[in-house]
Amino acid sequence: MKMAWVPLPQSQNLNLRSILLCVFPCSLFLYLIYSYATSSSVFTITPQPLLDLDYSRHTTFEFCASNYTNYCPCHDPRRQKRFPKARMFRKERHCPQSPPDRLTCLIPRPVGYKTPFPWPQSKDSAWFTNVPFPKLVNYKKSQNWVRLEGDRFLFPGGGTSFPDGVNGYVHALSRLLPLPHIRTALDVGCGVASFGAALMDYGILTMSIAPSDEHEGQVQFALERGLPAMVGVLSIHRLPFPSRSFDMAHCSRCLVPWTDNDGLYLREMDRILRPGGYWVLSGPPINWRVNYNAWGREAKELEKEQSMLEELAMELCWEKVAESDQFAVWQKPLNHMGCIHKLKTWGRHPKFCNSSSDPDPHAGWYTEMSACIFAIPEEKDTHRPRVNFDEDNRRWRRRVSRYGEMLKSLCCGRYRNVMDMNAEFGGFAATMVEMKYPVWVMNVVPVDVKGNINNNSLPIIFERGLIGTYMDWCEAFSTYPRTYDLIHACGIFSMYKDKCDISDILIEMHRIVRPKGALIIRDDRDVIMRVKETTDAMRWNGTLLSSGDSDEKEMILLVDNA
Repeated sequence: MKMAWVPLPQSQNLNLRSILLCVFPCSLFLYLIYSYATSSSVFTITPQPLLDLDYSRHTTFEFCASNYTNYCPCHDPRRQKRFPKARMFRKERHCPQSPPDRLTCLIPRPVGYKTPFPWPQSKDSAWFTNVPFPKLVNYKKSQNWVRLEGDRFLFPGGGTSFPDGVNGYVHALSRLLPLPHIRTALDVGCGVASFGAALMDYGILTMSIAPSDEHEGQVQFALERGLPAMVGVLSIHRLPFPSRSFDMAHCSRCLVPWTDNDGLYLREMDRILRPGGYWVLSGPPINWRVNYNAWGREAKELEKEQSMLEELAMELCWEKVAESDQFAVWQKPLNHMGCIHKLKTWGRHPKFCNSSSDPDPHAGWYTEMSACIFAIPEEKDTHRPRVNFDEDNRRWRRRVSRYGEMLKSLCCGRYRNVMDMNAEFGGFAATMVEMKYPVWVMNVVPVDVKGNINNNSLPIIFERGLIGTYMDWCEAFSTYPRTYDLIHACGIFSMYKDKCDISDILIEMHRIVRPKGALIIRDDRDVIMRVKETTDAMRWNGTLLSSGDSDEKEMILLVDNA
């Protein structure tokens, strides 16, 4: 059957011609593009570093919901519930690795947020709107940790072991210890860090640590006061510090089971204490004969607990140098030779770590604790990088002087908590101390990064009387939002360009810097330009400046939110 061709009406015929005239050239163009692409190297896709995959070039970062105001990505209570409670493992770092758990928005500030009090006033006062947690006031009322008066918190210096004030507590301790010769301390279970605040009067820099717990961010209170602190817990993994770091470690009723698991946690204290360093314990079971009724504990139970503690300290070769009132003080030996001989005469043998099978004593990033003692090396056996501190100090004096010109209030107490994201050998922090700026610096040494040639420099930083920690900047830092006044980032983006995205690091910097804080970002020129594209998308006002060094490849991006 033949089909007749029927002419279309004129209007429909014109429409058909229009469609054909449009479709044919487009199809021809696409065909030519495809043929060229498949035969030419011009369209060959070359893999680029992750730094180039920054989606923020085409978007603006949005703020997270208000329930993220105090969000800590690696210490999120919702994620913690997925992990066992045993040995406090739930309280360790458990970081999100990918969206939707990984943070992709900007943490909002609390309603009514105010600029913190300047130093030293902030040591005793904080705005309620900045850390609006009244629970701690009631929970620790009898211990005088913190009081709420009007629109601000006051920190009278009380604590679990010193409800009448920390100054008297530290004064009593000064009669047992040579505090003027102690430079750095670790306070385990720090509360609101009143102990660390009091030690500042003795020139002692204290790293205060506590887990995220029902005390509503005690570490957040400490940092709001302008004191050195971070979220940390004794659990499965070592603390993120190298061996032989602190001159003193302190526990005041910190609820750590020191004698459990073959004394694992006390052995960790031995690892991080310097030779000749002190371990101070107050609270149960010390002086149990006087206090067992007040503690609501059985005398026999406390006697057994102290006996086990004494045995373990002896095995660690520690010498008990004082026990008075509520304190007991042990001292780590300068070397193990005399102790080994003494213990052998008693039929005992210290359990030393095996250098071939146990991890490096300095390793402190996701490294499991060792139930053994690391032998104290002789000076000739200590392998450290050789550093020309004269040259390094000159370089950082020049740089910090320039920073002082850029941030006029750097010298005047506005910037208290400072973070150096890539501390190298601590030159930035040492110069800030030398210039008598009223700040303390968290010296961060990145780990597991190919570009970091100084990833074993943290022991040197501690030897200089400074404090710091290991860190992988592809993860979130163990702190609360809005806890640093100034962040210094030298070469950090070049270092991580092949490991994680630029936006991930900048979102974390946005989380931890205060709303009116500042950032000094120093890096290669091309990297700085990419970083600025992202900071612009985050609504930060960044200013590009010359580095001030002879190296013309570097630039500075100054973000001053004041």
